[in-house]
Amino acid sequence: MMKKPEIMSPARDWASIEACKNYADAVYFGTTDLSLRAKANNIRLSELPRFVKKCQKYGLKTYLTLNCTLYNDDLKKAQKIVREAKETGVDSLIVWDPAAIEMARKEKMPFLVSTQANISNWQSAQFYKNLGAKRIVLAREMTLKQIIQLKKKVDIQLEVFVHGAMCMAISGRCILSAYLYGKSANCGSCSQPCRQEWILSDSRGHKISNQGKYFMNSKDLCMIEHIPALIKAGIHSFKIEGRGRDAKYIETTARCYREAVDAVIEGSFTAQKAKAWKKELEKVYNRGFSTGFYFGIPGKEGISYDKADNISPTKKIQIGKILHYWPKIKVASVALRHRGLKLGEKIAIQGKTTFLEQKIKSLQIEGQDVKRAKKGQEVAIKVNSRVRRNDYLFITINKK
Repeated sequence: MMKKPEIMSPARDWASIEACKNYADAVYFGTTDLSLRAKANNIRLSELPRFVKKCQKYGLKTYLTLNCTLYNDDLKKAQKIVREAKETGVDSLIVWDPAAIEMARKEKMPFLVSTQANISNWQSAQFYKNLGAKRIVLAREMTLKQIIQLKKKVDIQLEVFVHGAMCMAISGRCILSAYLYGKSANCGSCSQPCRQEWILSDSRGHKISNQGKYFMNSKDLCMIEHIPALIKAGIHSFKIEGRGRDAKYIETTARCYREAVDAVIEGSFTAQKAKAWKKELEKVYNRGFSTGFYFGIPGKEGISYDKADNISPTKKIQIGKILHYWPKIKVASVALRHRGLKLGEKIAIQGKTTFLEQKIKSLQIEGQDVKRAKKGQEVAIKVNSRVRRNDYLFITINKK
């Protein structure tokens, strides 16, 4: 009997949980301090009680990341985060630094061991289990065969990444950004030098072009076609990378992996369905897809040589801004500042706490029904759920 794994989505802000609430079982997130995604719109510590309460309302488990390298001056701040996490009902911490583990143990706070610990064998897994770890997040460099072997040796919950960015360094422990730009990846400020175009030069200034190729630019991980094998392996939690991504990415990834997992459990998973989900995933941010290390050490097929950034065939463009919302009638007024709008178009409304996707079913200008509105006009639209003043209205179009 296969056990249904947990779908864990990234959360950069309040809108993230609105995006994944119907699909994910859990979210992982950081506070504004000591997180490996310092550039993401992390949750302020003062917001933590309200954020956790909102997640609980949606039935989402909460995992707080305290997974950056801790220096002497960080210890008091880390202790405060651990205590706040416990007091506000966070389900578990994600840690790897021995100091953070010891803080969690002292506070009797459940903890998972981050992929930063580079757990690659059963004896390391047993070590962390003996320390009291509830779960371990395995190194991304492990093959599926190695994961199965570890699972047979140690009875502990296993968490693996199934989707998102891959790092060219071992489990993300890279010093290139710190060395070149003074911004440490291990403290959440990676400047991603591996995504840059590099040119070889000598002491006299002679240069050899790399012909516009990106030799260290790893493709993103995508395991949507191999979900049955991962479930069969007994993995407890499927983790989606992307705490720097927008709400649309979070909604799409959570939905596709939710549907894939449910299909396996129900016995309706097919290769054709998997290909359709993969097509959906290609529409949001990605650098091309590979299966990482799951089936062996990746070769050149794991590198995106021709483009360092997003290769999705679609792009999101902002066309307007919410001016007012009337909750009783679920109508919002929108200033169309950048483009017109017409009936039937699919829109997204996003803000710090808002994520909504729907088709335009009605348009009104000065109380009169219209089929389209022009750039520069103010228009009233019917919305499916609450939006807020200053939220932005987007449409998605195909890139030319």
